Amino acid sequence: MSYSAIVVGASSAIAQAIIQALLDRNDICEIITISRKAQQTTAKVTPLTCDYQEHNIAALCRSLDLRYPVSHVFICNGVLHNEQKKPEKKIEDIDGAALMDTLHSNTVVPTLWLKHLTPLIKSSTPSKVAIFSARIGSISDNNLGGWYSYRASKAALNMMIQTASIELARRAKNVKLLAFHPGTTDTPLSKPFQSSVPEGKLFTPEFVASQLLSLMATMEPDGKASYMDWNHKSITW
Repeated sequence: MSYSAIVVGASSAIAQAIIQALLDRNDICEIITISRKAQQTTAKVTPLTCDYQEHNIAALCRSLDLRYPVSHVFICNGVLHNEQKKPEKKIEDIDGAALMDTLHSNTVVPTLWLKHLTPLIKSSTPSKVAIFSARIGSISDNNLGGWYSYRASKAALNMMIQTASIELARRAKNVKLLAFHPGTTDTPLSKPFQSSVPEGKLFTPEFVASQLLSLMATMEPDGKASYMDWNHKSITW
């Protein structure tokens, strides 16, 4: 059969590697890429731009005229730092505005995409949705502290994914949700923190994309969300 795939946050390094991997698959005949930045059009790829405001997310999703059932969705949005905002080392570093901005980028925006894409993935075709989370969002795995905003935003995202999976188990039994931890990948997001990464644990975007796609190939809709890492290992919520 022929399928469509949707990649949100398509300008990131891992998303670009996912797109390249999808281009090599004969079963994926249409790839919708969505980003704030313009992307290149190819025979398989239809690039769309969006500023991630909810009314524009909703309008874009309503306008999609897909040629094939959606088998894969990748929601790759996320932010860790920028020139004005750094991960907090201590509680005194917390800034209310920066915290809300991180929550919006890492929790609200991915959830809005899932909300508005749901009508497109409710069908008889199994649809697997990978949402980029992080191990740092695990409450039970938090032994180091720090990084308050990033931890909180990913933990909140995990709760959204878990809650949505309960609802979709009733409304869209064909959908499988995955909260995915890519590991430390050689991208601008991790660049300031790579010096502390153990040897062999800094991954290329191509490796992460391959690991994610092979993981998704093993997953079937079971009415539950999964929280797993690049090595196909489960993470405790």
